[in-house]
Amino acid sequence: MGVLRLLVREKVSGERDDRELAVLARGGDETAFALLVRRHQAGVRRSAARILGDDEEARDIAQLAFVRAWENLAKYDPAWAFSTWVYRIASNLAIDVLRSRDSRDRTHAAHLRLVGDSVGPSAPRDLADGEVSRIFRELAQTLTPSQRAAFVLREVEGLTTAEVAQTLGCSEATVRNHVFQARATLRRELAARYPEYLPKGGAR
Repeated sequence: MGVLRLLVREKVSGERDDRELAVLARGGDETAFALLVRRHQAGVRRSAARILGDDEEARDIAQLAFVRAWENLAKYDPAWAFSTWVYRIASNLAIDVLRSRDSRDRTHAAHLRLVGDSVGPSAPRDLADGEVSRIFRELAQTLTPSQRAAFVLREVEGLTTAEVAQTLGCSEATVRNHVFQARATLRRELAARYPEYLPKGGAR
């Protein structure tokens, strides 16, 4: 329990330090900003990869997101965590990329949890990661970019509904609707294309 308290305290302290570093960076302190980049670049890149389904492109998006953050530090509101703000920048860039795509082969990266959430508790749990990825890439093409982003940020990254709303620049009701519609679409498409992975009795 003592270790857990230390971890929680460290996380809270880190968030406070982020805001302080962001204020310093806003004043032109490049060292402070470099520390923010080191702290958050992995998470931002991972989130972008899950939205885009392309690791290389996600790295470019992450780099561009921090460039945009540096250029727009004057707009940063310390009332929000720096991580939430930079996630918003990266998510918007990723959504722009999704909306500009013409091909079907560069879509959302699959995640076992996402497919698992869609198929229900009695579905097979021994799917190989490659198969899960293939199935979700196919199913995710039926989601809108906003639905994908909301779903990834809420269900994979674990952001609260309020944080996702801030990240995507929309209302909490809109976030809940995006996630609800994404789940419904995934279940419907799974029932139509891969009924063998549904619980007995069909999609619900």
